[in-house]
Amino acid sequence: MRRILIIGSGQSGLQLALGLQSAGYDVTVMSARTPDEIRNGRIMSTQCIFYPNLQIERDLGLNLWEDQAPRIVAQRVTLADPPGQIAFETLGRWESYAQSVDQRVKMAGWLELFEERGGDVVYHGVMTSDLESLTAMYDLTIVAAGKGDLVELFDRDPSRSPYERPQRMLSCIYVHGMTPRPDYPEPHVRINAVPGVGEQLYMTGLTNTGPCDILLWEAVPGGPFDCWSDNPDPETHLQRTLELMRQYVPWEYERTVDAVPTDARCTLVGGYTPVVRHPVARLSSTAHVLGMADVVVANDPICGQGSNNAVRCADTYLRSILERGDRPFDPEWMRQTFERYWDYAQHSTNLTNTMLNPPEHVQRILATAVNNPAVARRVAHGYANPDDLQHWFLDPDKTEEYLASVSDQTTA
Repeated sequence: MRRILIIGSGQSGLQLALGLQSAGYDVTVMSARTPDEIRNGRIMSTQCIFYPNLQIERDLGLNLWEDQAPRIVAQRVTLADPPGQIAFETLGRWESYAQSVDQRVKMAGWLELFEERGGDVVYHGVMTSDLESLTAMYDLTIVAAGKGDLVELFDRDPSRSPYERPQRMLSCIYVHGMTPRPDYPEPHVRINAVPGVGEQLYMTGLTNTGPCDILLWEAVPGGPFDCWSDNPDPETHLQRTLELMRQYVPWEYERTVDAVPTDARCTLVGGYTPVVRHPVARLSSTAHVLGMADVVVANDPICGQGSNNAVRCADTYLRSILERGDRPFDPEWMRQTFERYWDYAQHSTNLTNTMLNPPEHVQRILATAVNNPAVARRVAHGYANPDDLQHWFLDPDKTEEYLASVSDQTTA
């Protein structure tokens, strides 16, 4: 029986661990926190997973909260120009629903499930100095911990990483008590863009205390949304959120004015540079480790691709490991496995990098989507299926061709 070590207990690491466990592999997970510590800790992300990737979880029997989490059915993009006034809005409905389950709930539950099924979990942080001795004990070691010193083992790939500094400073809070939009009460993602300032995003989710509302600020560094460096407590965070909403997105303020924080650790503040890293870290001439998900592809969350990338990465690595049989997991196999994942992740990365500073042809797409349902649907479809975007969204010439083909589908 092949022995595999996975360092990290997030979406990608635990999904892969549970998949390999079901296939009969001897899997060890190293987690810096216990399930109770995760469950009672700080929120980690917004984690909206689109319908193609929810199906991957279903196929593995890991959709434990599907009947409890709100079903998010559509995506709205609003441009505020000038700030506080709506220039235009688009609304596109997906073919099926997305869901966001608080990773405190999900990762704690998956860790417990892995142990209930006989999996070995070592609750201990891992230092870079520990890795070489650990790799000698396993056929394959995978680093799935997207934060901390281990990430620095994986070199930045400059050919796939256009940024060298954070493009947005991030701030998130979970709340109870928001009211739905009367014109579209079904749960949907709302992206409010304020040119030159940043974005405010909204979605529904499931947290420890039940269904909730999730508010994310994406701040252009140095701008008025970039006001979270003091890491305020939840009550102060919410009051600051309301003040910003009143000035910049008053239509969201109306929905939020009666909200309250979900718990004492329902906020997250930070920022990171979007980056793609080389997937193999060399510890010695005979010891190598494979990076996955956020370790090797870290997108800004503006387009909600991070958790979806993690699902796809785990799915790709699972299939590649199973196909490998008894052959060695050598560095060349590691690189090939990552490239299989990159076949998907390149599209989500291109989408994210494009939307951080939308070029003129993308602005035209969004403006056209206001009165053209076909365009609005395809924009929403592209967030859930980013591989489609190469055919029409990312290239100006293909955009012109596509918009001409659907020009007769506008509404009054």
